[in-house]
Amino acid sequence: MTRKAFYSFHYEPDNSRVAQIRSAGLIEGNRPVADNAWEEVKRGGKPAIKRWIDGQLAGKSVAIVMIGSGTAGRPWINYEIEKAWTDGKGVFGIHIHGLKNLAGQQSAKGANPFAGILLPDGRRLSTLTKVYDPPYTESKNVYAYIAQNLSAWVETAIGDRR
Repeated sequence: MTRKAFYSFHYEPDNSRVAQIRSAGLIEGNRPVADNAWEEVKRGGKPAIKRWIDGQLAGKSVAIVMIGSGTAGRPWINYEIEKAWTDGKGVFGIHIHGLKNLAGQQSAKGANPFAGILLPDGRRLSTLTKVYDPPYTESKNVYAYIAQNLSAWVETAIGDRR
């Protein structure tokens, strides 16, 4: 079965890192939004941004949070995570600091974005979601590890929600 994924990430520093994973073509993902289209969405204010995110999440079976150095605590990433969880989608994270960006740079490891999200029963979402951290430092090995495991991680996240 082809799974459809929503990728959640901090655009500016991590777009090229996430593009590497998307280009692997392992999971049908949401299409990247052009900078000018995103600027148009933002001009509509918070309601327009929420509608856009909600529309992007519609029909997806899983939300994959691509964790860079500044992902945790970003308001719209938190909204994406909370919306995906509330809608019953599989949710998990992958640390991507080991992937090189277009300038050939890796970044610092980011904090777990699920740790800052409280569920109605008081538990932190981090107690219910998995975060994968590739055990390599070389970018090509990090990429290969993610590509090798992504489909299984998606199935695990979806299964965990059942």
